[in-house]
Amino acid sequence: MKLQEYQAANIFEEYGIPVAERYLIESPDEIKEVDDPVVLKSQVRVGKRGKAGGILFAESREEAVEKAEELFNKEIRGLEVNKILVAEKVEIQNEYYVGMVMDRESKRPTLIMTSEGGMNIEEVAEEHPDKIIKRQIDPLIGLKSYEAMHMADSIGMEGKELFEMVKIAMKVYQAFMDYDGELAEINPLVSTPDGLLAIDAVFNIDNNALYRQKFEKTESQRIPETEKMAEKYDLAYVDLDGDVAIVGCGAGLVMATLDSVAEYGGEPACFLDLGGGATAEDTKHALEIIDMKEGINSIYLNIFGGITQCDEIAKGIIEYDPKKPTVIRMLGTNEEEGKRLLKEAGYEVVDGMEEGAEKAVEIRE
Repeated sequence: MKLQEYQAANIFEEYGIPVAERYLIESPDEIKEVDDPVVLKSQVRVGKRGKAGGILFAESREEAVEKAEELFNKEIRGLEVNKILVAEKVEIQNEYYVGMVMDRESKRPTLIMTSEGGMNIEEVAEEHPDKIIKRQIDPLIGLKSYEAMHMADSIGMEGKELFEMVKIAMKVYQAFMDYDGELAEINPLVSTPDGLLAIDAVFNIDNNALYRQKFEKTESQRIPETEKMAEKYDLAYVDLDGDVAIVGCGAGLVMATLDSVAEYGGEPACFLDLGGGATAEDTKHALEIIDMKEGINSIYLNIFGGITQCDEIAKGIIEYDPKKPTVIRMLGTNEEEGKRLLKEAGYEVVDGMEEGAEKAVEIRE
């Protein structure tokens, strides 16, 4: 469960991490007097709010009320804005990133730091991989201050700021462990004339641990309709920011397909796993979910038929009849029958995963 920004900020503050002064509003008339510039941040569970117009600035109360009304009357990537976090606009000298993530491969919590704060960590990994420092933490021993100090030093911090970063990293780690975190990050953690300050906060809690945490599902952000639909039909779905919808059967295959599409210059719009033994109905539900998402320009279905039967998937595709340009790759159980049905219905069927990825990028509307 991904918490709202204000909830994440409250957790960090609870652990003694310096967080920007802020308050939450649910209507424009709750705006307080503005003595210094403020930032108004829509509280919606999507990334890149700023690029979507979900973060605005104001110099006076009158302007802040006007900007709040604007935010409350718009949708950010398909989500209504019901809450706005009003925070002080601070004087920024440098921007850093510090975060904890549960590393699936090592099965250990991992601390991440970089001097390239303010960017998505994925962008930093792609553009400045040498500037990201990671350290896997033994959960039986925990994070030690000398480990955090070595990392802070490695990203170029020194003096008072280095010691502040060490304290903050230790507290982020403790909050992450206490709240059964999957992700906890401050991006950016900024240096100001008064020291380091968190001006953004992200915290995801493991759904399987919600029973022992105080956050109820109803307290989290409004769930996008695509995610609601996927949960209803027991499909694994993750919303992404691109325009090529990816559907497959098996998480590993879908992940590989995402990478393949990216390799050919495409940007995946979603991760949608039909799961093993998927039926024609499952396929139709998956395509219905894709139709609900704005900005889709092509669809790539990469199907491996083990316990899943390719002809069943083909029937679902044909019955639903997606309107977006669609590429299908099939391999495995009843493959030939599935391909025959699709080709007779006029669909593009390819043999290789890379060929399908390249084609899905080429045919985008």
